Amino acid sequence: MNELLQPGQTVHTHYSGEPCRVERFLGGGGQGEVYRAQWCGDSFALKWYFPQTATREQNIALQKLIQQHRPPSERFLWPLDLALSKEVRGFGYLMRLREPRYKSLFDLVTQRIDPTFMALSTAAIQLTDSFHKLHADGLCYRDISFGNAFFDPDTGEVLICDNDNVAENRSPVTGVLGTPDFMAPELVRMEALPGRQTDLFSLAVLLFYMFCNSHPLVGKRILAIRSWDYPARKRMFGEQPLFIFDPRDDSNAAVDRALDPYGEAGDNALATWPLYPQFLRDLFTKAFTSGVRDADHGRVTEGEWKFTLGSLQDGLFACGCGKQNFFDPSLLDSSSRYHKACWSCGQIPPLPLRLCTGKLAILLSVGTRLVAHQLDDHSNFDDDAPIAEVVRHPTNQSVLGLKNLTEGRWTATTADGSMKDIEPGKSIVLSPRTQIAFGRQSGEIR
Repeated sequence: MNELLQPGQTVHTHYSGEPCRVERFLGGGGQGEVYRAQWCGDSFALKWYFPQTATREQNIALQKLIQQHRPPSERFLWPLDLALSKEVRGFGYLMRLREPRYKSLFDLVTQRIDPTFMALSTAAIQLTDSFHKLHADGLCYRDISFGNAFFDPDTGEVLICDNDNVAENRSPVTGVLGTPDFMAPELVRMEALPGRQTDLFSLAVLLFYMFCNSHPLVGKRILAIRSWDYPARKRMFGEQPLFIFDPRDDSNAAVDRALDPYGEAGDNALATWPLYPQFLRDLFTKAFTSGVRDADHGRVTEGEWKFTLGSLQDGLFACGCGKQNFFDPSLLDSSSRYHKACWSCGQIPPLPLRLCTGKLAILLSVGTRLVAHQLDDHSNFDDDAPIAEVVRHPTNQSVLGLKNLTEGRWTATTADGSMKDIEPGKSIVLSPRTQIAFGRQSGEIR
């Protein structure tokens, strides 16, 4: 039950000087309560701190964020103004409202929502790209976890909340160090300050939860723990962290539910791990082996995640049974035959043609749209201008083509060496060994 502010109550903003009228209680958390409020003629979210969290340090940190830093992107619900009241102890701040279509990542892990693989991979890409931009500004988030990230399960669009925890990299700011199960080992051991490197570990844990619905360090060792208290967590996450799929040490391996009725020791991960291509599993393995041992040099960077997650999304295709699968290039033999069965029906699905550009392989199913960053190895996810779309031939539905959605002319060279220009709005028939020059970039259909 809300106790801090009441509907109809007015508080004042520090920088704009405009009054802010409380409308209704939205929810509460560990630091304070959030309300819907009217400010400057529009609706916003107002977070008001509990007395014990309304510290001088938090006030200074908020003012610094509002005055000195702009939001790294529109995905951050950034503090806009400080809120004060003569009638109520403490203070708060205003931020944009989160639309109802955005759901918590906790809803994903508890299976209250069931997004498509496309939406899931989009959310993972946007989260990684958002934290990349934050870190590029010399800031760290300090508390990457379920509770602070939301996404639209239909589109994968992301919003990041509780940005009042953001601080300068490795700043000795008191307050939030992180959510215990997501904290880097060196933070758990109290050997480091929050910074980009600790954020990278928390991000890896969050991504693992998103794709595997398990904690990467909670395997069969938990079965010997009687009380899941602070000393147990410190040992599991700080003193003896071990990946549940560690290739060299299976003493904390994920355990099947038959041996673990409560499903605490990685049963979900056992079921989902094989769904993903080897290149994603390799990156998770790096994150929780060398990334555990070497905070400065072993962590997976945002750039590595973005390239890998982009490649993961490029490889989505539908099996004949209708279920989405991820293409795993490591399972192509020397004759380009594919050897991975569909996770749903058990049959080996026929692969669509794929466009190979640089290091990427983009599968070309009907409706697939290419965007600019795919032709540049996913180096800039802001560059999402449409480049091409896979369409059916108007008179022969079994023939697929790649339609030019740009304003420039492409040049295609077919397998027999003949050349053809593809004007804007026109298409080239998809056939193996056709090479297409998209301006500065090029690719080959295989």
